[in-house]
Amino acid sequence: MNKHRAAFLTLAPALRCLWAVLALGAFAMDLPRPAAAQTVVVMVNGDPITSYDIDQRSKFTLLVSHKQPTRQEVIDELINEKLKVQVGRRYKLELTDSDVDASYAEMAKRMNFSPEQLTQTLEKGGVDTGTLKARIRADMVWQQIVRGKFQSRFQFREKDLLAALETRNKDDKDKDVSSKVTAEEYVLRPILFIVPKGAPQSRIDARRAEAEALRNRFQDCDHGLRFARALKDVAVREQIVKSSADLAPALREILERTGVGRLTNPETTPNGIELFAICSKRETKTDAPALRQVRQEMFNEQFQATSKRFLDELRRQALIEMK
Repeated sequence: MNKHRAAFLTLAPALRCLWAVLALGAFAMDLPRPAAAQTVVVMVNGDPITSYDIDQRSKFTLLVSHKQPTRQEVIDELINEKLKVQVGRRYKLELTDSDVDASYAEMAKRMNFSPEQLTQTLEKGGVDTGTLKARIRADMVWQQIVRGKFQSRFQFREKDLLAALETRNKDDKDKDVSSKVTAEEYVLRPILFIVPKGAPQSRIDARRAEAEALRNRFQDCDHGLRFARALKDVAVREQIVKSSADLAPALREILERTGVGRLTNPETTPNGIELFAICSKRETKTDAPALRQVRQEMFNEQFQATSKRFLDELRRQALIEMK
């Protein structure tokens, strides 16, 4: 999983709430900014948490959740973030500012904002961008540490996935789980009959007729692709692999109906007349939508449990001083 996307997913519920607030125009007026003075409230293994940090995180949490957190809840959250960043340093995993800025920009993009617009929005709510970026940094480090340190816990056998899927669907009348998790993996070769831009309709029709002629005599990829390459102004492109799980139902039906070793119906594209040779098909379970979903659910459950245990261990070992 892309590390910036992982960070976004961690913060997604909060940011969806923030987007909803923006859509309602909740920031028509600037809110008061916090005073610049900072008092150290907590020391976490020598790293300070200030009154300003607490004030900012309280405002951010209220902004995205519409709930006023208690002071202790905010302090606990900030302590956890300090510990996450510290364990990253221990494993020599420190993110650069550009890494954090890239993740910040991706979050803005997913909310249909520019980074500057997101910054302005936060500032109107009295929240400095540093408070969000600090959380992004901690989450990005933590994701990588937990996934790397405990990677064996996130490997799931197919039989475990099938068992979990069957448990989740125990009330379903169809007890044949295997029929729900299979998908077809197709190896395709695009074949393009090139038509110059601006060519008259007669030329397009002629090329379509040539494509139909090839389709009628095409029996397998070994011989058919060699023959296609010998045709004038015809390009045989590199193979592409597609899972039926990723295709729209109409496309899945076309591939199934066409069959292996044959060509799909010719389609007009901006570059000419295109067909697809179906060179092979095999059954697969690993990419089936149902298995993909249950794998993600199991990963999330395991990650949350592992993350909590590891964080609890770090807190027990930490020197946390309240000022």
